Amino acid sequence: MDNSPVGSDERAEYSRYIDREMSWLAFNQRVLELGEASDVPLLERANFLAIFPSNLDEWFMVRVAGLKRRIDLGLAVPTPAGVPPRKELAQIRNRARELQIRHAEHFRDEVRPKLAEEGIHILGWDDLGHEQQARLSEIFTNDIFPVLMPLAVDPAHPFPYISGLSLNLSVRVRNPEASKTDFARLKVPPMLPRLYPLDAPDGEHWYILLEDLIAQHLDLLFPGMEVIDHHAFRVTRNEDVTIEEDETENLLQALEKELLRRRFGPPIRLEVSEDMDDETLELLKDELDITDDEVTVLSGPLDLTALFALGGVNRPELKYETHVPTTHPAFRMSDANEEPDMFAAIAQRDILVHHPYESFSTSVVKFIEKAAADPDVLAIKQTLYRTSGDSPIIAALIKAAESGKQVLALVEIKARFDEQNNIVWARKLEKAGVHVVYGLVGLKTHCKLLQVIRREEHRLRIYNHIGTGNYNPKTSRIYEDFGLFTVNEDVSGDLTRLFNQLSGYAIERDFKRLLVAPLHLRKGLTDLIENERQAALRGEASRIRIKVNSMVDEQLIDALYAASQAGVPVDIWVRGICSLRPGVPGLSETIRVRSVVGRYLEHSRIFSFHNGGDAQIYIGSADMMHRNLDRRIEALVRLTDPTHIENMHKLFDLGMSDESSTWHLQANGEWFRRHTDEHGKPLVDVHNTVMQLVAARPTLHALR
Repeated sequence: MDNSPVGSDERAEYSRYIDREMSWLAFNQRVLELGEASDVPLLERANFLAIFPSNLDEWFMVRVAGLKRRIDLGLAVPTPAGVPPRKELAQIRNRARELQIRHAEHFRDEVRPKLAEEGIHILGWDDLGHEQQARLSEIFTNDIFPVLMPLAVDPAHPFPYISGLSLNLSVRVRNPEASKTDFARLKVPPMLPRLYPLDAPDGEHWYILLEDLIAQHLDLLFPGMEVIDHHAFRVTRNEDVTIEEDETENLLQALEKELLRRRFGPPIRLEVSEDMDDETLELLKDELDITDDEVTVLSGPLDLTALFALGGVNRPELKYETHVPTTHPAFRMSDANEEPDMFAAIAQRDILVHHPYESFSTSVVKFIEKAAADPDVLAIKQTLYRTSGDSPIIAALIKAAESGKQVLALVEIKARFDEQNNIVWARKLEKAGVHVVYGLVGLKTHCKLLQVIRREEHRLRIYNHIGTGNYNPKTSRIYEDFGLFTVNEDVSGDLTRLFNQLSGYAIERDFKRLLVAPLHLRKGLTDLIENERQAALRGEASRIRIKVNSMVDEQLIDALYAASQAGVPVDIWVRGICSLRPGVPGLSETIRVRSVVGRYLEHSRIFSFHNGGDAQIYIGSADMMHRNLDRRIEALVRLTDPTHIENMHKLFDLGMSDESSTWHLQANGEWFRRHTDEHGKPLVDVHNTVMQLVAARPTLHALR
């Protein structure tokens, strides 16, 4: 692959692709910028300041750990952006550290004081009166002290195992009868609230950090010893699961062993409070085998994911305006308060539901529950990649199986960080009589598919749902996704063949309305892009619009570059990573890239092609990444309803409009937030606008 600069003197400074990891860090910077934004409600800013470190933790555990492991094994090669692996590791560590320091300082200097102005105080011990301190000491003795486990480090007690992402106190103590200083580690109990609530005046909310409360009572944990000092620290470990699959192994057992190994992965990052002494820091580095490059020194509290707790504060004026999802018109009760016949509604026409603006519970969940209870339903087939811990979908599948229906659940137990949950659900489903399968060897099943087979008037009718997001009622409240309900015979046949391929030995190559990875999707998208390029070369109208979470795949990026060079207008709406470099003369002049980050997490994937005026638009589960195209089972379905196609165009018009508040990607790889016009007037909020359009659907039919 050609990794050389894009050509010509004026653009020689740019490589052909933006580095993937730096692009991800730029995405997390956009999250941070919402935590810094004065036009975002205060408690929402605190929430974004909690999302930022949560994202970063996972990125370190998987991406940084994976890169470090490949370097150690001598397997790493230069990135598609042409960056040597060791240089990339140094670059991303330095950039991540810069962002962490910025994050910590902004919380300390801006958000914490503003919270205090609103009566939401995160107090220190010295901020409390004597009565409050006495009351807290009593609480500590009764409710906290019994669960603490100080671990000494000396010749009789080796350095303890430090679990990944745990918050810890390093404590130095001295026996008054000796001059020697000893070290102990104290884990802050994760089962207790990190922001420990205090009694507060009416209308106010007071908290103390749990580690601060513990630190004030270290004398109770080390009686007879002199406590010299204490400092907070936190370790991130390699938690990237790798499974060697073959045709004969038991995947469940292999994964359980790997999850156990993951708990003891090597450390890859050490976060310490800025007041930590050199002696303690050196001890931690030596015992954890951590280098200076892997240490991040931060001011203020470590692990600000604790700020998620402020979401429970009842101050509506400091949050986004409450939005209650509406029910899609096709699934609403009639004026006579009669339950809608969901099967009849879907049989009448394709129905496209847009979450979270439209309720997942009153569409997808209710449909599955009705199918489980309907005596005319003979079989249910469904893929499950991620679902909630108390999922009504799992309960419905179990109910269906127990009532004698044929139920097939394809559970992807390798869904990252949900592996253990999915193992539990897989076994529970099996015990209820559900046919549980785990997909194809070497491939994750990431597609979002549901099929219900129903007996109607002496014939069978197949009801299908294809989504862009997981069958997860909890995340559906904040993840933006689409789902298509249809009885179309082409789609029914496609899904029937695909489920047979996933559960049996069929190798299916003939799909009519689906593009399926890994056999067809890459070629299908490449052909659609090429069709637009050829149209532009003939002087005909052309256009490509793509909405994804991530755009990394070099082959498809090159195809988009070629289309741009032929004059095709290309709009890219990306939430996270984008390795494509837009607006480079002679390479990507006609390509625009926008990002929307806000109250909802953009998650839908849409691929739209002009196709000579007969638009071809696909929705589904696949991002433009190597893993989605080559190592996963993914499915895109083509929309055919003219109203759905029209409304997808309107959605792109909104997301790509210069009148909308979005981030713009520049040719140099930098993103800038454009949220006001030249007069300082706020630009259109995409999420609020879609919310209003959907709420008005019965009259406007704006986004059906």
